[in-house]
Amino acid sequence: MESGKARLRLLIGKVGLDGHDRGAKIIARALRDAGHEVIYTGLHKTPEQIVETAIQEDVDGIGLSILSGAHMTLFHKVIRLLAERGAEDVVVFGGGIIPDDDLGELRDAGVAELFLPGTTTADVIRWVEEHVRPRAIPG
Repeated sequence: MESGKARLRLLIGKVGLDGHDRGAKIIARALRDAGHEVIYTGLHKTPEQIVETAIQEDVDGIGLSILSGAHMTLFHKVIRLLAERGAEDVVVFGGGIIPDDDLGELRDAGVAELFLPGTTTADVIRWVEEHVRPRAIPG
């Protein structure tokens, strides 16, 4: 991490029934190696579990990995639950197998960025460091 850049608290999550977590682990490790604090949730989490963990851990951003085809439902639900909990300032980004036809709707719903197969870890780190900012936690 370059000097002067904020250390971010990030949650990398696997929602739904998808059992493939290699990509999520690679992204979590790359972000950690770049100097950020990363919480990896493990497999088969519900949107409720992701949001609860994000709030408990005061994260600045949530990265979701979805390969199951349930991206439209799961991203929307995470964003809705964050808003219900007053945490709509948590940046949501994600990656996985997402058809081009769905990208616009997901972005319109509040997903800040979507990384598709072939994206490098350097590209993810660069985007996160340019677009995710530490949250001001009321206290």
